[in-house]
Amino acid sequence: MIALLRRGLGAVFAPLLFLLLTAYFIWNALHGTLGIEAYQRQKKLQAEAQSALLDAHKEQDIWRRRVMALNERALDPDMLDERSRVMLNSSRKGDLVIPYGEKNSLY
Repeated sequence: MIALLRRGLGAVFAPLLFLLLTAYFIWNALHGTLGIEAYQRQKKLQAEAQSALLDAHKEQDIWRRRVMALNERALDPDMLDERSRVMLNSSRKGDLVIPYGEKNSLY
């Protein structure tokens, strides 16, 4: 009787162990640190990083253009004078001042 029980348990033990190991590896393939879910999270993070890099390049280009506009040869003295007068709200004696409405501001 005990021999029959041992033979029955031996016949069940090997397939059960195989099924448990298979389930373990399948679970790790889906949910583990190197599984499919982790891969999808990494792809999402990579897309966010690419987007941030693109934004950084755009901002860098904007600043590069601003710095190049500060070049001595790029500044037009008349435009600089006009812009500074508007910003400081000042004029010279004898200047003709044309007021703009609130909706039609110059800058």
